[in-house]
Amino acid sequence: MFIFLGITITLLVIFLWFYLTDPRRIINGFLFNLFFCSLGILCIYLAFSSNNQYLMIVAVIPILIIFLMFSFGLFVLMIGMFLNARILTRKEGRRFSNYLTFVFGICLLLLIIIYIIDPSRFLSDKLQLLYTGMVFIVFYLFVNLSNFLMAYFLYQFNRPKYNQDFIIVLGSGLINNKVPPLLASRINRAIDFYWKQASVSSPPTIIFSGGQGPDENLPEAEAMQMYAVEKGIPMQHTIREDRSVNTYQNMLFSKQIMDSLKGDKYKSIFTTNNFHLFRAGLYAKQAGLMSQGIGSKTAFYYWPNAMIREYIAVVVMSRKRHSIVVGIILGLSIIMTVISYLFF
Repeated sequence: MFIFLGITITLLVIFLWFYLTDPRRIINGFLFNLFFCSLGILCIYLAFSSNNQYLMIVAVIPILIIFLMFSFGLFVLMIGMFLNARILTRKEGRRFSNYLTFVFGICLLLLIIIYIIDPSRFLSDKLQLLYTGMVFIVFYLFVNLSNFLMAYFLYQFNRPKYNQDFIIVLGSGLINNKVPPLLASRINRAIDFYWKQASVSSPPTIIFSGGQGPDENLPEAEAMQMYAVEKGIPMQHTIREDRSVNTYQNMLFSKQIMDSLKGDKYKSIFTTNNFHLFRAGLYAKQAGLMSQGIGSKTAFYYWPNAMIREYIAVVVMSRKRHSIVVGIILGLSIIMTVISYLFF
């Protein structure tokens, strides 16, 4: 028991150290998943070693849930993805970016078919090694996805203090030169934080970050600023950053403005939609900003598709590391297969 307890406490301490020093890391999700698994094993061990009937029933419940998830979870998730794709395209239009849940559902369907057919039984013993390598690659991607989702979930609990010097509002594009609902929710989140801080200390300066697109007649930052001023924010407490064309530049150019005004002694946060929050935090880190984010709510039907897009973008951000891991797994399985053919 003491071994399980020691491992669980150690994992908790390591997770808390990583999370509290910087919540913008995917490793936080990995460490929390390790801690949670260790805690589950500890609870199961204590329940069965105590021979307490009620504790044993409590311990069996998560095991049953996990069994049902692995047995029927993929099928239920696949159906959910297809239904979500139908709702999303009906509400948001038939753009390719709105079909990500449909594509993901197709991938899940293929996995279910592969699991049922079990192609490995049609392969020779020597090709089994290559097939095993493919299984390890899928498992690696599944673990990485689990770590991302947990890190994203944990980041939602970030609550900056009301002592900020700046609030960066990230742009997301104008529609007919006006602020659309998605962007408005980001601005409204910043306005809400502005007034809450103003009630307890000096109000922050809001930086509206967004350049002018090829189909726009004015910079996004200007439209965002006008929207906030109409909502009651004093003009002297706003700044426009109108050069950026992506999230990284939002962070980098806003940092340059803040550095020019305050040097390196300031506190700042950023606002965006909750599904975009974690990736925006990664870009802030890349730009050298200590800023943490606060998110505005997103319609539930939009969330699955947005999260798939966010995960793909985060994978692309770390594509070198993922390419190395996948390359090593695939390379080893090919080498072992070749050795098996040549020497056995």
